[in-house]
Amino acid sequence: MAVKIAPLLFVLFAAILWGTTGTAQAFAPAAAHPIAIGAARLAVGGVFLLLITLLLGRLNLKGWPIGLTLLAAFCVACYQPLFFSAVHQTGVAVGTVIAIGSAPILSGVLEAVIFRRRPGYIWWGATLLSIMGCVLLFLTGDTVMIKPAGILLALGAGLSFAGYTLLSGQIVQGKSPLETAAVIFGIGGIFLMPFLFLFDMQWIMQPSGIAVSLHLGIVATAAAYFLFSKGLQQVPASSAVSLSLAEPFTAAVLGVILVGEELSLLSWMGIGMLLGGIVLIAFVQKD
Repeated sequence: MAVKIAPLLFVLFAAILWGTTGTAQAFAPAAAHPIAIGAARLAVGGVFLLLITLLLGRLNLKGWPIGLTLLAAFCVACYQPLFFSAVHQTGVAVGTVIAIGSAPILSGVLEAVIFRRRPGYIWWGATLLSIMGCVLLFLTGDTVMIKPAGILLALGAGLSFAGYTLLSGQIVQGKSPLETAAVIFGIGGIFLMPFLFLFDMQWIMQPSGIAVSLHLGIVATAAAYFLFSKGLQQVPASSAVSLSLAEPFTAAVLGVILVGEELSLLSWMGIGMLLGGIVLIAFVQKD
């Protein structure tokens, strides 16, 4: 399938914006629970997308595939608590590697089963190279916690992202990227509203809480998923999820530059493998 360079760049730029999430959370008030931050992120992002869509007069409620839309919104809503709970259970390294690393494989499997469209051998090689790079990137030498419940939660997060990508990729063929992102995230935000009442949300009124919430909601959610939806108009779901592995690369670089983290030689090797896999996937889609 021949794909122009612009849709690939939309997906890559979306992943770069997602990669700012971890750094932004590092500046959140100490009282902010990770799941509460995730719920606030989706609520702000969903409301912002809906407002922009309404102001531009782009929201057309006719002809929506209701079933696909509700499933996509459910996947979006599930990802946040599943991912943060997995990280809490197994640690950042294991939780992140399994959640992010499993998503491309699960997406490829779903695409093959549902649409009978199997990714090529080069895609599998490039994806495995990127996943190995992701593993090396998070290989810090710390004690690894292998908990079955945490592993299942991380796999659930990966499946949620893969499912969202596959479903929204179908919806965006008949609707604009802005409409698609606005409706899916608006409904997803409603699904996550109970979390806003389960946790102490007073932190969100602090200056740092306001700044972090706005950044996560507007930049790392609304803008990022709009670009991702735009890219999905031409990029296959399996390749889009693989290209999204640019997220941990961005997070690692920002951690070094802004948070003062130090990366080992293995981590830098992992970054190189991640970039190599991403370039390979982009090359395959262009040919």
